[in-house]
Amino acid sequence: MKRILSLDGGGIRGALTLGYLQKIENILRDRHKNIISPEKFRLYQYFDMIGGTSTGSIIAAALAIGLKVSEIKEKYFELGKEIFGEKYDWWNPLETFRYLKARYNHKPLENELKKVFGDILLGSDKILTALCVVSKRADTNSTWLFHNNPNGKFFNSELGQNKSMPLWEIVRSSTAAPTYFVPQLLNVGNDITGAFVDGGVSMANNPALELIKVAIMKGFGYQWPTGADQLLLISIGTGNAEYFSKTTEVTDNWVLSWATEIPSMLMSDASWNNQTILQWISNCPKGKMIDMEIGDLKNENLFKEPLLTYFRYNQILSVEELNKSGLCVFTDEDVKSLKEMSNAVNCSILYEIGQAAAEKDIGAIDFPPFFDLKK
Repeated sequence: MKRILSLDGGGIRGALTLGYLQKIENILRDRHKNIISPEKFRLYQYFDMIGGTSTGSIIAAALAIGLKVSEIKEKYFELGKEIFGEKYDWWNPLETFRYLKARYNHKPLENELKKVFGDILLGSDKILTALCVVSKRADTNSTWLFHNNPNGKFFNSELGQNKSMPLWEIVRSSTAAPTYFVPQLLNVGNDITGAFVDGGVSMANNPALELIKVAIMKGFGYQWPTGADQLLLISIGTGNAEYFSKTTEVTDNWVLSWATEIPSMLMSDASWNNQTILQWISNCPKGKMIDMEIGDLKNENLFKEPLLTYFRYNQILSVEELNKSGLCVFTDEDVKSLKEMSNAVNCSILYEIGQAAAEKDIGAIDFPPFFDLKK
């Protein structure tokens, strides 16, 4: 049996993900205290594959090299201040051209990733579990799934030498959000250089379905067994932003308004499409209401038997839902600020929101005993 952890993209809102992860780490550490001493327990020991997109790839890679959630939280908060602190100055003639390419200087991001991951290569044994980083190769408009399975076609062959790629560069490629940072150039083998951007600029900002493909499809080399008692998928978001606009606001949109809104609209659709498919093929005890027409799919499954057991956690970012947390009184302006992916000042409150949501959403029963680690 195998266990997969999937982490969404969402900029600085990855701090919310960490709130969820701390609860999960606490549950699993206590569950396995008889076989792993609590001070030594790490999530990589439970999950056979950890994957992420964009900010989720930073957290996924940090978990995969053996950091505990509290250590990642400390580094993540510092990273947020650094990478979203230095904007290019639109009014500075020396930086105007750079500003037109990206809002933020990518050097602080690179420096912080190098601090965390050092000289670790994708093929290194310092990566302690299966890792998958979702990125987007913009020059070929293709989604790339960088993973560390030696049986993968691009790991160590004439097709590619992914095993020799620095982990920090791969993570940097997944976090290169257009308009925020310039693309990342990667040597993909055979003297070919690819231009990579944020993996969220694809159908996989929520990478859960892609990780199932990696785990099952022959080409990736894993071919893990399927079944509700064989494959567990835990998927964590970075906050689900609700969209309600007046019809007049839509009809009055200018070209620039559409240009800024369409990416988030497509990313939301892609995430809900992933959610629909995964609930349709799995045993999903906490299935979400997809819409009023198909409901939560609890009474139907695409196959005779579910392919996996699946849990999805994601906090709705709305005044109504956030005020249920009891943390404080949230206003429309607060919610608008929390939705912004580069607002590093929100790290602490986002983490607290994730913690509060986890207390409400996650219980020990979400980790069926047959998936427990054995002595």
